[in-house]
Amino acid sequence: MTAEDFLSGQILLINKPLNWTSFQVVNKLRWEIRQAFNIKKIKVGHAGTLDPLATGLLIICTGKKTKEINTYQAQIKEYTGTFVLGSTTPSFDLETEINEYFPTKHITETLIHETTKQFIGNIEQFPPVFSAIKKDGKRLYEFARAGEDVEIKPRKVAISEFEITKIDSSVAPNKNAINVDFRVVCSKGTYIRSLANDFGKALNSGAHLSALKRTRIGDFNVENATSIETFISNLKN
Repeated sequence: MTAEDFLSGQILLINKPLNWTSFQVVNKLRWEIRQAFNIKKIKVGHAGTLDPLATGLLIICTGKKTKEINTYQAQIKEYTGTFVLGSTTPSFDLETEINEYFPTKHITETLIHETTKQFIGNIEQFPPVFSAIKKDGKRLYEFARAGEDVEIKPRKVAISEFEITKIDSSVAPNKNAINVDFRVVCSKGTYIRSLANDFGKALNSGAHLSALKRTRIGDFNVENATSIETFISNLKN
């Protein structure tokens, strides 16, 4: 591709690695494109944030295609990942340490599968306090990290598919834990971390998210995405 291709607009499918923020991916790609073609300024943006601890499909738009970001953000998304039943964390994932343990002996495979039905359709969920949503000009995670209480309003989201793909109750070293692999198809704005937390409550236990991968946005699939390293290598060849 040429400098003009990126300026006129490209849709890049990137497989985001673990521990990268979506913003870091955008900055890295923008810098590499500018360096490769000696471009002083180019617009680059992403169509939907992925948490640092999540991996998978990130749609990156360049140049004039950045005007279409809202269109891609609004499309349905598919995720796969793992819930850990039996414990919670303040961030609802592994960003923070476990803060409470819950019983799991009453949880059967049948109960796990049946409980997913409670979350199909239009539901309300509270975003995690450890999130990038803004309130009063600050990110929610800024309040959380400062130990400040903040009122969070629920959001309406839609879940069209919620499938349990594997259940493992032999998790070491904590025999009380149950690992549950899942696949979810949902609307824009759905927090899978919040789904994990709510799922644990629905089971009269607790849960947090231990792994998450975005596999699809609309018709775009992570199988067609490239790594950051491969993208940079292709730029230089």
